[in-house]
Amino acid sequence: MNATPFISQFIKPLIGFAIFLSSFSMFAQSQVKVIALVEQKMKQQEVSWSNGDIEGFMDVYWKSDSLKFIGSKGLSYGWKTTLHNYKQSYPTKEAMGKLTFKNLHIELLGTEYISVIGKWHLSREVGDLEGFYSLIWKNVDGDWVIISDHSS
Repeated sequence: MNATPFISQFIKPLIGFAIFLSSFSMFAQSQVKVIALVEQKMKQQEVSWSNGDIEGFMDVYWKSDSLKFIGSKGLSYGWKTTLHNYKQSYPTKEAMGKLTFKNLHIELLGTEYISVIGKWHLSREVGDLEGFYSLIWKNVDGDWVIISDHSS
């Protein structure tokens, strides 16, 4: 009896399974890296906002007329519109206060999108504000940016 076909019958599936595990492991590692990157960008947003730097805060938003923002005044479109609305609502560093995010749920939606749901809090002398957010991040030209923000 020739052992080669017998061994081949079991080795090929094992090799295939090893390749599958390896690619799954690489995908899981890339997921962890992407989530860490998004969390880092949100930490930088906290710093920018708390320093009174709305433009720095907005740096992670998609610089497009197609950016969607849903807030207390309803749906608006565009990076410039969103920046303008923030500046109107928070005209001074004191009005802006200190921002903190608490991400409650982060989920990769395929390889190009991430959903982030969480809670925001502004500590301010004139009175604290807080609410929730739902963000959709997208990989645009190799950079992760917010393409949709629903904050309440």
